[in-house]
Amino acid sequence: MGVTKTQIFNLEQNELAVIFKVLSNPARIAILQYISQQDSCICNDIVDEIGLAQPTISQHLKELKSIDLIKGEVEGKKVCYCINLPKWTEIQTLLNIFFNTTKNNCC
Repeated sequence: MGVTKTQIFNLEQNELAVIFKVLSNPARIAILQYISQQDSCICNDIVDEIGLAQPTISQHLKELKSIDLIKGEVEGKKVCYCINLPKWTEIQTLLNIFFNTTKNNCC
């Protein structure tokens, strides 16, 4: 059996790839922008704000939660989501390092 592609890259490269993959969907960016402007929000509010179906929003929230960028608390039958600030800061630091250490060496 062959080596999986992720095994030939270092931890930082794989972590950045996962982050970029999760952030590569414009709906997820819109969700993050909306949530980041709230103290907390309920999933149905996100559906009304973004304009996508509830199952679609739920899938996007699941992807954002997969990298711990957001966290959700159950309140009755609803889930309130907010930005996970420690992880947000960690990802911001990783992206800053990535972009700030890239040399501007194009022709």
